[in-house]
Amino acid sequence: MSERKVLSKYYPPDFDPSKIGRTRGPKQAGPKVQTVRLMAPFSMKCTSCGEFIYKGRKFNARKETTEEKYYQIAIFRFYIRCTRCSAEITFKTDPKNMDYECERGAKRNFEPWREAKLAEETEEERLDRLEREEAERDAMKELETKVLDAKQEMAIADALDEIRSRNARIERAEKEGKKAEVTVVDVDEARRRQEEQDEEAARKAFAGRSMPDIGEEEIAEEEMNDAPMEVPVMAFTKKPKEKKDYGAALGIKKKDSKPSMPAPAPSTKQSAPPSSGLLAGYGSDSD
Repeated sequence: MSERKVLSKYYPPDFDPSKIGRTRGPKQAGPKVQTVRLMAPFSMKCTSCGEFIYKGRKFNARKETTEEKYYQIAIFRFYIRCTRCSAEITFKTDPKNMDYECERGAKRNFEPWREAKLAEETEEERLDRLEREEAERDAMKELETKVLDAKQEMAIADALDEIRSRNARIERAEKEGKKAEVTVVDVDEARRRQEEQDEEAARKAFAGRSMPDIGEEEIAEEEMNDAPMEVPVMAFTKKPKEKKDYGAALGIKKKDSKPSMPAPAPSTKQSAPPSSGLLAGYGSDSD
């Protein structure tokens, strides 16, 4: 029985080490390929037979280093085979989205988180949204600006009308051979004068109206300063409570506790003096 760990090797008698020459094979052209063991990074469906391959299933794949790069990050391509029809499936890494991209041989299944990620707004869309919000926020400010501009345009139009009318009067006076009297009207002064007249008219209108009598009583200060009124002090006396006669209400007559005795009639008959015979021997010692 041979040993498991051989310490010495057998060399045949005709062994000549000088005949063994070192030869170098040709270098591998193209991308570097190596065999690796990996798990499916996402669930997919084979386009050849329709087999579903779930995420995490293990494969013996070929790893290929491509010439593509993303910010000096190398992109790798993997080759696996379908477990049912042995069709070749290819996918590669996607450093931009930190994910994998399926190239051919299979179709990636729908995943909600990818749909939400695709629905995210880009930088241009975010800038457009911020501009729209800013425009909506400044809507009131824009309205105020428009009102001020309209007032300014009306003031300018009034001033132009005044200038035109004044020039027309001057031209008419020159044609008639008269000297025209140009009166410069100050718009602000006229407006202030008109406001003062309106305030004076309103003051006169309110002053002429009599207020209705509500019936309020005027209290003189002398009455308010009078001495305080003396409040009488109430005196309370204890009154004994009368006892009710419940017997009289029930028809019971109450007897007197001490009946009155009739006075004895004076006797006219005098009592006879005691007989002397019975008391004769009362004081003697003899029986």
